[in-house]
Amino acid sequence: MTIAEQRLDSPAPAARARVDWLPYALLLPTLLFLAVFFVYPMIQAVVLSVRDPSGGLTLRYFQAMVTDTYFRGAVRNSLLLTAIVIPLQVTLALAIALLVNTRFRGHQWFLYICAIPLGISDLAAGLVWLSIFTDRGTLNMLLLWLGVIDQPIAFLSFEEPVWLYAAIVATEVWRATAIVMVILVAGLQLIPKDYFETADVFGATGWRKLWHVTLPLMRPALQTALIIRTILAFQLFATVIALAGRIVPVLAGEAYFQYSLYRNPPVASAYAVLIMATSMVITVAYLRLLRGRETEAGA
Repeated sequence: MTIAEQRLDSPAPAARARVDWLPYALLLPTLLFLAVFFVYPMIQAVVLSVRDPSGGLTLRYFQAMVTDTYFRGAVRNSLLLTAIVIPLQVTLALAIALLVNTRFRGHQWFLYICAIPLGISDLAAGLVWLSIFTDRGTLNMLLLWLGVIDQPIAFLSFEEPVWLYAAIVATEVWRATAIVMVILVAGLQLIPKDYFETADVFGATGWRKLWHVTLPLMRPALQTALIIRTILAFQLFATVIALAGRIVPVLAGEAYFQYSLYRNPPVASAYAVLIMATSMVITVAYLRLLRGRETEAGA
């Protein structure tokens, strides 16, 4: 082939420089949605929490938040509930995902039933479980009928904090495990069967396959599920209000009360900034702890 023919076959500079804008156009609606409903409110909350009426910078709203009567209890309860609920949800969701992945007869119906709570709002779930845990609720009536107890148990009383926490944890595990389960089921579907067949050839048992094959290959799905669920856990509010009122203060609840009850948007914004910062720190921790071997090798 002559030099002239090679020049004719090679793409023109204009063709090489042409950019395919279709992927960017498809992403544009999502980017606009995030900018309008997430980025702008986030910036507005940060500015509102550090700007005084004269326009200068101030930390007095954060000081007011820290000295608030409910602040320490809200921090403690938010961290405690997150630390209890997230491991329970991930463990239960993983067990359900592994069971569904066995493709037993009726596994699709089982998956649909487990996913029902996805369509139920936080407040509705709280009201459903309120009817279960009240003094004359379903659980007490069942225990009385079975003869297990002689009088109703005050599950939702401030005098029984253990039962109160247990009721909130049970409600959250029932309500929000479904979203973790869906993510983990999707992650399991992406694992090639060749890995499991190879493990069978080498005589790996079920636990060894789970520990050395399934969990390492599900690291991206577990990472995504943990990040999403932890962020949502720090936004926990309606369920706690329905079951415990203000007996169990949480950060998101205090942000709501500061805004709606006390008419103090700057302090409410300070609570929101604290929730955002805590979520970001935990997200970074997840990304570092659950990063893949390729990422570690590259680092």
